[in-house]
Amino acid sequence: MVASTLLVVGVLIPGVLCQSGSNILSFVDPLIGTVNGGHVFPGATLPFGMAKAVADVNGEDQGGFASDGSNITGFSHMHDSGTGGASSPYSPTLLMPLFMMIMATIYYSLIDNERHTHGLPDRHKLYATSPSLGNFPIFPQAGCPDDLLDNCVFPKTTRATPRINGTVEAHPGYFAVELATNIKAEMTVTNHTALYRFTFPETPTEANATLSPLILADLSDLPNSRINGSISVDNTTGRISGSGTFSPSFGIGSYTLHFCADFQGAAIRDTGVFMNDRAGTEPKNLSVVQDGVNNSPEILPAGAWTRFHAPNSTDNAILARVGVSFISAAQACSNAESEIPAFDFDAVHTAAQDAWTDTLGVIEVIPGQGVDPSLQTVFWSGVYRASTSPQDYTGENPLWESSEPYYDSYYCIWDSFRSIHSLITIVDPASQIRMMRSLVDIYRYEGWLPDCRMSLCKGFTQGGSNADIVLADAYLKLGSLAQGVDWQTAYEAVRTDAEVEPKNWAVQGRGGLTSWKELGYVPTDDYDPYGVGAFTRSISRTVEYAYDDFCIAEMAQALGYAADAQKYFGRAENWRNMFNPAQNSAINGTDTTFTGFLQPRFLNGTFGVQDPIFCSPLLNFTSCYLNPDGHETYEGSAWLYTFFAPHDLAALITTLGGPTEFVRRLDFLHESGLLYIGDEQAFQPVFLYHYAGRPAKSAERVHAYIPSQFNDTTVGIPGNDDSGAMGSFVALAMMGLFPNPGQDVYLITPPFFEEWSVTNKITGKRATVRNVNFDAGYEGVYIQSATLDGVVYTKNWLTHRFFLEGGVLELTLGRNESAWGTRSEDLPPSLSTGHNLTGYYKW
Repeated sequence: MVASTLLVVGVLIPGVLCQSGSNILSFVDPLIGTVNGGHVFPGATLPFGMAKAVADVNGEDQGGFASDGSNITGFSHMHDSGTGGASSPYSPTLLMPLFMMIMATIYYSLIDNERHTHGLPDRHKLYATSPSLGNFPIFPQAGCPDDLLDNCVFPKTTRATPRINGTVEAHPGYFAVELATNIKAEMTVTNHTALYRFTFPETPTEANATLSPLILADLSDLPNSRINGSISVDNTTGRISGSGTFSPSFGIGSYTLHFCADFQGAAIRDTGVFMNDRAGTEPKNLSVVQDGVNNSPEILPAGAWTRFHAPNSTDNAILARVGVSFISAAQACSNAESEIPAFDFDAVHTAAQDAWTDTLGVIEVIPGQGVDPSLQTVFWSGVYRASTSPQDYTGENPLWESSEPYYDSYYCIWDSFRSIHSLITIVDPASQIRMMRSLVDIYRYEGWLPDCRMSLCKGFTQGGSNADIVLADAYLKLGSLAQGVDWQTAYEAVRTDAEVEPKNWAVQGRGGLTSWKELGYVPTDDYDPYGVGAFTRSISRTVEYAYDDFCIAEMAQALGYAADAQKYFGRAENWRNMFNPAQNSAINGTDTTFTGFLQPRFLNGTFGVQDPIFCSPLLNFTSCYLNPDGHETYEGSAWLYTFFAPHDLAALITTLGGPTEFVRRLDFLHESGLLYIGDEQAFQPVFLYHYAGRPAKSAERVHAYIPSQFNDTTVGIPGNDDSGAMGSFVALAMMGLFPNPGQDVYLITPPFFEEWSVTNKITGKRATVRNVNFDAGYEGVYIQSATLDGVVYTKNWLTHRFFLEGGVLELTLGRNESAWGTRSEDLPPSLSTGHNLTGYYKW
């Protein structure tokens, strides 16, 4: 009788029930953000997995697949998610002209003398970020017309096939689509291996063809960046294996990848290779290199194929198992054989689902009566996307021998430090700890922390040395619980960023350090003969260096380096040195009434002028990127950067005229069209009202952007996802505890659900946030009062101890702004108020 009652309740009011366990996965929609520049990878993957299988298209292909109706060119096994690119309307992070690429590549080869150097990039690679990975796609055909081998289609450009509308399925650990040829393709994964199930029609759609399936493997990648490649096929088993060297999508050098494909479900008929649009049964291997003529974008098609007799099964299915490795083709085969020995598609799919349930299941949600299910989809899909990168390549790093974990696809830390790593620290601290160990190990062997890294290559530095922030964030929140992290070496690494200028600071460390130390800012006309990089972004680099040094100071203080702490806390004040109190701002000739903005500043100390609205959606939005004339701010305006002093908002508020004027200016930023929420820099301004004693306005802003800009449609994120940055933003915002990353601070707003809980996998403790007087119409989004474990709590922020030690934060809501969290003693810490200088952080 009890079971029957619960079933009825579940049917009538599903929104009230707790979401936990495997039922979470039904709320995850990997297709959110797969059009209009979102570039989300929607295919099959494990949490932070290396293998990522999906159908690749000839449209918006940065994530492999897109919901744009473009044709399918193949099915490949590794991808990155949410990267930028020229096809994104607001994300040319990205337009990297000839000068920058040549400069970076030349100096990389001359100075670093490392193995991943192959000279200048091809012309098609000059516009970063290009699509990423998508190596060695396979492609099925049910039969060759007239049963003639050369009547099958081999080149990627000509074999592209439409999908059947409505056949795409995407779930955690699974992706499926049906081609116009009536071939259904399903895929699932283990960590280094993709498993495909191709179901063929009884009668091929190709003219005069009988059912004799052919599956080819192509020596290409998504951006057609192949430098060289080799491939072979075994005539007895049909196994296809090979290797290729390719260029990274947003970095310098090259990487070599290997694959191994085996098949089950039909007898082998014949095998061979193809070159260009012709194929033959002999030889059984081939190699290709760039010849200076037949390179991208018309890179010479080449690969191998296996043709089968009609499948053995009644459903006409053939399984293809593809292992990948950065070590060797033999290791790719070994990975596949050990991870998927039995070609059991359903078992592999179930294991992938279980892995996602384990990762996401630390969170439990009671949505509340009447909450729109679409909001649940937005939330869970956000957590999901933030759990796909960085990717665990442990055991697959050929650059050095180490017993430490190795993670890749930090894409890029300039984006991910703002919310991704904070969310991972909450829901999967063990993975975050492994990532920190990996960052420290990269420093050990390469001499620098990465700011961006993909495919074993160094990516371009966009601003400061942002790994400093991520390491400080992890140290302050996890400390001694972060077993295995060598914090002394970590500190050495971040201090190196602060003190030593690399010869090529386009891909690591910081440029302009001499001026930084002597003048306290990076001059717009900097004299820097000590290293090479793009001499732009003087404003954004200055304020980012200031915050980097603050985070280093926090680590120095906690580790007992008092002199260093004093020095770097002092440098953290340098954000002030680019502030011109006399600069005003106008829009279309109308004065905004605000005075005082960050501005270019020259070596002699005088100020220049960059229109404060320049590089905003209102004026030349795409003019501030990593090109030689990329101006003095990066991916944003001086209006936006003037709000960037995350460590000393109290001083910034005073500088901008006090709390009332600060709030007025912040309102204008949000309401004037100056702010583009699709760029990660826009995340923090949503919550800056907390520091001015107006946390209620932060709550208002969150609801202005969710669900208007973040929703459950395929266009449901406002910019490219940047490996889950948009996903982590919306998840944290809906949880109502948004981080000030690099500090042990979470800003409190009412969650979008009646209640949620997170169980910490390290401590086993459970943290719960509960809304009292919750309404699904979100009319009452103002905190009236709060209790923490039953005790009155007046601060508008929390520390990570809440997640480590557990507890219950109860928020009583109302329809009007209250005095809660508004007193000076209830505001989050700032450097100038002394909070961070009194030993607050202790481990």
